[in-house]
Amino acid sequence: MRPILTTLALIALAALGAGFWITRPATLPEAAFADVTGDAARGEAVFTAAGCASCHYAPGAEGQAKLVLAGGQRFASPYGTFLAPNISPDPDHGVGAWSQRDFAQAVLLGTSPQGKHYFPAFPYTAYSLMDDRDVADLWAYIQTLPASDTPSLPHEIGFPFNIRRSIGVWKALYLGDDWVMTDTPTPELTRGRYLVEALAHCGECHTPRDALGGLDRAQWMAGAPNPSGTGRIPPLTPDQFTWSATDIVYYLETGFTPDFDSAGGHMVSVIENFAKLPSEDRAAVAAYIKALPAP
Repeated sequence: MRPILTTLALIALAALGAGFWITRPATLPEAAFADVTGDAARGEAVFTAAGCASCHYAPGAEGQAKLVLAGGQRFASPYGTFLAPNISPDPDHGVGAWSQRDFAQAVLLGTSPQGKHYFPAFPYTAYSLMDDRDVADLWAYIQTLPASDTPSLPHEIGFPFNIRRSIGVWKALYLGDDWVMTDTPTPELTRGRYLVEALAHCGECHTPRDALGGLDRAQWMAGAPNPSGTGRIPPLTPDQFTWSATDIVYYLETGFTPDFDSAGGHMVSVIENFAKLPSEDRAAVAAYIKALPAP
């Protein structure tokens, strides 16, 4: 029996080691982004398209106060409630003590400066497709914003979803660098793909998720249950969404639908952001949506 028990123990130890290796948080090389200098002026447009303020401004903030990224908004999900952290330039409670590499590692890999996994409520699966220059420009712009000494609040996530190490398995399944729309024959369509799939992370809401919470890419943009548990996020695929490109552009600028209705919920913030972008960006998003295949 002793040789059998020893063999089983060695197998268990090897499996544990393999699991520990597979679930380790990925990090960027120490020299990453060392030769990239961000431009805060360009970073403002990246910040707007990515909707950073929409999630990270303090509850109840209005107008310019939304640029104080103190965090605190609550985002309900089937796994618990996530609370947006402080990402202002405050060195103690925000990201002011981070390096550009730390920031890039968080955005592209979902790994904290301390080497821990971030929960994928932070849409790094989309941001992983961002251009390095845009990441550096975004970091430069965030450093120009007001600092807040508001402490970040802990997420309200129960067992077993609060085990951060297990997110390494989730990332192995869902974190990649491949586009959903692989054929973009025009610059406008390429730009639309970048906005929809990366910066504006539209698929995070408009695409259904599987049992593990990953996006079901076979049903890309086909609509999904609202994470809050109330209602559904509408589909944008051609079998169910018939707006013209002009309708889409107008909606992204004004919030008004072709049926004389208006946007509600989180889309209000999305439209506030898109209305600030160049008209070419809204047209590029419309071109992307009209090019989507039926699921």
